[in-house]
Amino acid sequence: MKQSGAQILLQSLEKKNGILDEMIIQNKAQEELLKQENLDMDAFDKAIDRQSAYVEELDKLDNGFEAVYDRVRDELMHNKEQYRAEIAAMQKLIQAITDKIATLNAGNMRNKILAENQFKKQKQAIGSSVSKTKVARNYYNSMNHLNYVTPQFYDSKK
Repeated sequence: MKQSGAQILLQSLEKKNGILDEMIIQNKAQEELLKQENLDMDAFDKAIDRQSAYVEELDKLDNGFEAVYDRVRDELMHNKEQYRAEIAAMQKLIQAITDKIATLNAGNMRNKILAENQFKKQKQAIGSSVSKTKVARNYYNSMNHLNYVTPQFYDSKK
């Protein structure tokens, strides 16, 4: 069975729509991770890696879609009546994809703010730990020199 270019384009858009659904789910999972009191960095790294894999897949689909569209554009334009159903389905999918991309971008902005807050909190915890260590070291040094008395009868003239 030979597929027309319009059917291939439609399948590409359906795959892209499915991947965007997965990305939205992944984005919500990242948001839940970032809302936790103690961020699990391993889980967050895995979530970022999965998101990156989805982005690569979308890039491949976009490149393939553009290549196929360039080949079949003239046929679609000249035979609009023949491909009316496919064109209508593609328009609906493109609208759904556009809506999902907007949702995804909003979620990414929320996650960026949550990540910045998490990283700021961890940086403050590290700074607090460093300052506590510094205070402890100063106290230790002070206490070591507390009972030390410098020689009183040392002749500094020579």
